[in-house]
Amino acid sequence: MLLESDMRFVIALILLLLTGCDKETPGQGQAQPALAANSDAAGKAEIILESANGTRATLSYRFAGQKAPTAPFADADGQDVTLADFEGKPLLLNIWATWCAPCKAEMPTLDTLAKLEKDRMAVIAVSQDLEGRAPVLAFFKETKVQNLVPYTDADNAILAAFNNAIALPTTILYDSAGKEVWRIVGGVEWDDAEMAKLLRAAE
Repeated sequence: MLLESDMRFVIALILLLLTGCDKETPGQGQAQPALAANSDAAGKAEIILESANGTRATLSYRFAGQKAPTAPFADADGQDVTLADFEGKPLLLNIWATWCAPCKAEMPTLDTLAKLEKDRMAVIAVSQDLEGRAPVLAFFKETKVQNLVPYTDADNAILAAFNNAIALPTTILYDSAGKEVWRIVGGVEWDDAEMAKLLRAAE
């Protein structure tokens, strides 16, 4: 039988583990947070980005240095491409779907970013819609997205490459050699000035 002091230790340990699990699994209903951290935070594993209205996303450096997956996905013409096709300059990969509310909320600012950064980095959004291009094209037309190519991954090959452990939306910054710099889980405003500072971390 555990003594009272032992019980207190066990309870404290359980609470500590539960707190860690919650920290590792950010929610999926995160739309357009304002950046609450800057690029000086690169030494930390995870940083919460919180907007004025309380919605949150997570900036993570836990996977920095990992090579981009080689899973194929389709370009606007239905031809297979991989992330390796974009090596040579920084790449911002957005993994999203038209059925994901925070994904759709951030898409207009991601479209703006694609235009602003077109000479310096590739900005691509790869849809995980099982129906392929039809819903993506309809959404792009409805929201007047003009600078993003409708890349699709109807087989969810990219999700499988990440062991299906990716919440939508997730956006990953790769350097020109195809190695991860950071990732953000949740929606953000991509045309925000503070976000621009984070994007400069990749060369």
